[in-house]
Amino acid sequence: MKFEGKTAVVTGGSRGIGRAICLELAKGGANVVLCCAGNEQAAQETAAACEQVGGKALAVRCDVSDAAQVKELFDQTQAAFGGVDILVNNAGITRDGLLVTAKEEDFDQVLAANLKGAYLCMKLAAKGMMRRRYGRIVNLSSVVGLRGNPGQTVYAASKAGILGLTKSAAKELATRGITVNAVAPGFIGTDMTAVLPEKAKEAMLATIPQGRPGTPEDVAKAVAFFASEESAYITGQVLCVDGGMAV
Repeated sequence: MKFEGKTAVVTGGSRGIGRAICLELAKGGANVVLCCAGNEQAAQETAAACEQVGGKALAVRCDVSDAAQVKELFDQTQAAFGGVDILVNNAGITRDGLLVTAKEEDFDQVLAANLKGAYLCMKLAAKGMMRRRYGRIVNLSSVVGLRGNPGQTVYAASKAGILGLTKSAAKELATRGITVNAVAPGFIGTDMTAVLPEKAKEAMLATIPQGRPGTPEDVAKAVAFFASEESAYITGQVLCVDGGMAV
């Protein structure tokens, strides 16, 4: 995929799936602005890796659930590279637990990071995209947002919300040359899944027809497609990258 002359903002871009997305876009020549809420060293390392593969990159500290920080993220992007052509909403957290034991503050934190953060970023990005009559927005959901999963009621709710946000925004923005799509990863080998108990991993693998976990690069290639010119007539869609788990 070619992204020369395009500027992409990738939230949660310091590691895992976010890092793979940043590198995939940078390989195509994109200017990449990646943000993270915590691990600034990892963010700087990812930015350096993006420049090594051919893109320009900027790492910004940003809590996407904070409207003021999101505005600062877009202001810095504007100052460094101009307007945003591609937005990838990847930032997210999980607080796993059963419905009856989940804490209210866990619900608030997960919805703020996963859903409100995407909303805030989309709102700012869309304004500039509408003026230029061009844009690509890709939101990271999850197969649990489609299927549900015991012990992940809060996380699943946030990821299901992403799907409604995606489809509604796609209809609102289509006439302005802006596409809005979602990628729903399944069991992907990342730091987040590495800490799961072995029995939980084995149970997940048993539901995957391909018999293996996915890689961050598997997800990044799907995101890059939705961010590219090749997907110009595709909007409001959800692509599961899950080895057949959701079939």
